[in-house]
Amino acid sequence: MNTVFEDVCDTPLQAPYDAPSPRAGRYSTTLPRIEDTGSVTPHDAKALTPLFFERLAELEEGTPEYQYARNTLIEMNLSLVRYVASRYRSHSDQMEDIVQVGTIGLIKAIDRFDLSRRTDFAAFAIPHVLGEIKRFFRDTSWAVHVPRRLQELRIDLAQAMEHLSALLDREPTVKELAEHLQLTEEEIIEGIVAGNGYTAVSLHLSCDGESTQGAGGPAFADLLGATDPATEHVEDRYALASLLQQLDERDRLIVHLRFDREMTQAQIGAVLGISQMHVSRLLTRIIKQLRKGMLGQQ
Repeated sequence: MNTVFEDVCDTPLQAPYDAPSPRAGRYSTTLPRIEDTGSVTPHDAKALTPLFFERLAELEEGTPEYQYARNTLIEMNLSLVRYVASRYRSHSDQMEDIVQVGTIGLIKAIDRFDLSRRTDFAAFAIPHVLGEIKRFFRDTSWAVHVPRRLQELRIDLAQAMEHLSALLDREPTVKELAEHLQLTEEEIIEGIVAGNGYTAVSLHLSCDGESTQGAGGPAFADLLGATDPATEHVEDRYALASLLQQLDERDRLIVHLRFDREMTQAQIGAVLGISQMHVSRLLTRIIKQLRKGMLGQQ
């Protein structure tokens, strides 16, 4: 929890204050000294919370007195965070993170609470805490990040599939799901595809879903295509295309006839009206020029 407080609070907890309020223009009731906020029971926290909010409204933001009242409110009401976090006991390995983000929701609730509305603070704070925790799972649970719209559609699809499967005694079709959710078939397909990004599957998992360790079945990695060797020459081809543009028209024609149309030197000579020997000398010069360009020697 100290990490959260260090991020959002400017000063550590201070002793209680009974200084005159700069806003109220009078002396306010002294806040009770709480030596150990962790020992405050939820029942006592509920009784003390309105008193601290009243004092908080009178104090100037940023003062030590204000920080004491605000920090004490946070620590006294951490039981609300633990209460909401207990709903996620199945995620025991993430419980520390859940409590952390839930505390952020509690802090936001304290900063936004208006005592004049006569609303119970717990009823106001719990939705804020729950919202932060849900946002945490939305942003971290998916193996592949997808838009929030598709994350919510995945939940709707799961509920619709369960309902229609029980009703029809079979898996529903895309058309039936679309009619049930009042969406287009394209949106249903998009949601199904996006749902595949919720969890990642190891490439070393066999095609039948079992681990390949100690098994003879092929893994997904065994069925993937190999790297195309031609990809290693992409940069070379791009650089060569630039160098070819620097040749004059006749030299480009000679390269085209020799390497694209695979004509012999004699055939090229017949097209250009020059001897085979002349074509040979021209090809030697052109290739030497291109080679220097590829090696960066120009």
